[in-house]
Amino acid sequence: MRILLALLFVLAAPAAPAQAPAFAAPDFTALVRDAAAAVVNLSGGQDVVYSDLPLADEEALDEEDPGILRDFLRRFHGPSPDLRALGSGFVIDPAGYIITNAHLVAERRDIRVRLADRREFEARVVGVDALSDIALVKIEAPHGLPQVRIGDPAKLRPGEWVAAIGSPFGFERSVTAGIVSAVNRTLPEESFVPFIQTDVAVNPGNSGGPLFNLRGEVVGVNSVIYSETGGYMGVSFAIPIDVAMDVARQLRASGKVTRGRIGVRLQEVTAELARAFRLPDTSGAAVVEVFRRSPAESAALQAGDVIVRFAGKPVGNDADLVRLTAAALPGSTVEVELVRFGAPLRLRIAIDEARARIMPPAITLPEHEPLGLQLAPLERKLRERLQIDGGLRVEHARDASRRAGLMRGDIILSVNGKAVSSAEGFRAQLAAAGKGTTVALLVQRAGNRQFLPLRVPR
Repeated sequence: MRILLALLFVLAAPAAPAQAPAFAAPDFTALVRDAAAAVVNLSGGQDVVYSDLPLADEEALDEEDPGILRDFLRRFHGPSPDLRALGSGFVIDPAGYIITNAHLVAERRDIRVRLADRREFEARVVGVDALSDIALVKIEAPHGLPQVRIGDPAKLRPGEWVAAIGSPFGFERSVTAGIVSAVNRTLPEESFVPFIQTDVAVNPGNSGGPLFNLRGEVVGVNSVIYSETGGYMGVSFAIPIDVAMDVARQLRASGKVTRGRIGVRLQEVTAELARAFRLPDTSGAAVVEVFRRSPAESAALQAGDVIVRFAGKPVGNDADLVRLTAAALPGSTVEVELVRFGAPLRLRIAIDEARARIMPPAITLPEHEPLGLQLAPLERKLRERLQIDGGLRVEHARDASRRAGLMRGDIILSVNGKAVSSAEGFRAQLAAAGKGTTVALLVQRAGNRQFLPLRVPR
């Protein structure tokens, strides 16, 4: 009887609370073992003095946009003062086709690719696309090369584990891991790319390298970091691999990328604007300007129209419309649904080919001055926006200039307290200081000002 009671007591006792399973980070060793062989390191020679690469289409950017965000969104460069090390890339075809970033190879000569087995090959640039920051290069390897497996970035979810393989600071095939922070990020001046945001540690040299999911598939191309210093600060961005592969396909076929345009400038629809435009919600892209002699003008599109569907696809925001327009085939005609101050309308618009805006030639200091510095004057509207009277924008900084801490995008305001607004004035201030002396450059970077010491060459 006592045994039975004891048994009943045991059976009636409350069950111990279940222990939560311990969190375990994923193991990336198999991924690295299988995929690292297809990751390559890129190095290159000197900068090309002038690049005629298109910067942006007028639909995506204000043509007077100063590019201030590029002072924060630093693209990755190599570690050495002469910039011999460029970054990373990965093989997408055993025949030797490699995807990397356009900013790594667009202004370089004598590009070389180093494979995981230490073989090195001279690379030929098949084509570059500055708007997506994707380039396709080709090497002639005697044997079939290992290639990556391509994944589907549309299946990525915030919180999912991802890993990067690249060459930060020249350390080849370094592996870092983290999670997807967000998807479909739109960055100012980068409207053509729905970026993948991660917290994967990426640094100078990772640019152009692959971002992998846990299945070992490439889902992105590491391209941009958000930084006030030029180094990793916990936020990085990758170009979705489907965007990169589409660009690579067009570059391989014709050496260029064709995009559509309709000729409008756009704005995000805020809650206040939605009320003003008599919209049910904030979906859509508001037209703030219709360019003259554009397809949009021919179709009678007006400022204040809010485009909500393009070619049958919903338009969530202005970035959606930019990407949908860019993907449209020039010469085709699409139906656009819009709301004009509360009234729904449908228009048919012919798609034109996007006209690229070309970078103006920089003012180059004489070659016998080993400063490695190229400067361009600031446009009037940019000076007004920055609230400065003069200044020179740094287009390229290498050799002595890079060692002094100058970076592309910096604005030089003065030399030893003397304001400068032209290359001639800059030269004059260096000459006045004398050869072998050190001058103080007042530099504006990302809205902040600092002095940088620059030694004048003998």
